[in-house]
Amino acid sequence: MPRLSDWKSNTQKNSGMNRETYRNLYIAIGLLIGVVTIGVLGYIFIEGFTFTEAFFMTIITVATVGFREVHPLSTFGMYFTAFLIIFSFGIFAYAVSTFTRYIVDGTLGHYYKIRKVKNKIQNLKNHVIICGYGRNGKQAAQELLEHHAHIVVIERKQDATERIPETPNLYYIQGDATRDEVLEMCRIDRARALISTLPVDADNLFVVLTAREMNPKLTIISRASSEQSDAKLRRAGASSVIMPDRIGGQRMAKLVTQPDVVEFLDFLMLQSSENVALAEISCEKMNSYFEEKSIRELDVRNESGANIIGLKRSDRTFIINPLPEVILSLTDKLFVLGTKHQISRFKKILAEGEDA
Repeated sequence: MPRLSDWKSNTQKNSGMNRETYRNLYIAIGLLIGVVTIGVLGYIFIEGFTFTEAFFMTIITVATVGFREVHPLSTFGMYFTAFLIIFSFGIFAYAVSTFTRYIVDGTLGHYYKIRKVKNKIQNLKNHVIICGYGRNGKQAAQELLEHHAHIVVIERKQDATERIPETPNLYYIQGDATRDEVLEMCRIDRARALISTLPVDADNLFVVLTAREMNPKLTIISRASSEQSDAKLRRAGASSVIMPDRIGGQRMAKLVTQPDVVEFLDFLMLQSSENVALAEISCEKMNSYFEEKSIRELDVRNESGANIIGLKRSDRTFIINPLPEVILSLTDKLFVLGTKHQISRFKKILAEGEDA
């Protein structure tokens, strides 16, 4: 199991190039300011120039543009100018090359792009945070985008962030999801859900613990590789734990024993279709006309064409294919199968009651 120092060193390696670019830029600016300051002060005290004259003389000397002197120089002033040219020539060339590389490499544009993204993230609310943009994270992001959710992806590897598409509802932050400041930057306090798909269970556990502490009401979905991690992640605060290997093995077995059932469920749950949809509908805003009445009295099939294929009670129990005699309450959640038009009609009936 990797130690805490391992992922810290990995993060430092991934961000080392950016830090080096900024460090070189700061050094170039500092040296350039130092040379200009020495030149201005030298011409003021040696030649008695005004600040404007001294500054102009310093710039044309450092840049070696070949303009004439502001005033004829004294002997000591000539020596100072020669010294300034020799001393500043390398510094000026270094500064120009650093600024050019900063712009050509796209560092400047990337910096402003990151600032723009961070400002947008600060205004997000009820968004979903995805930690890790590997196979699982990418698939989760694609599915959420189909449901028009706002997503913030946290990925530590630069090559992975470069593969994230530019989509209006998708933002990303290059950083380590196990760090508190990165989660705060994603406005975890205002998020509605977090999905942790990091490849190492220890990192997922760290993310779950931190996220649950920062937002107790957050829905947290975590990936796990081993069965031992499943229980630990749930104790740490994960709402649900997904084991891709187990699900993959079960699906392979089902494809042998019940291939048509698997194909049907894939079409129903995973494929985008204009003709059919399975929707989760809360009864919280159900019209009082239907409260404490049965599904039969709702008459959903005749009125909308949609079918109630499942029901979830407040105690988290499920009723599959509920009978018409089942009584509805405001705390129930209904699973409705139908076309988009039928489901829209069903929601209208549920909200408006007998007036729909």
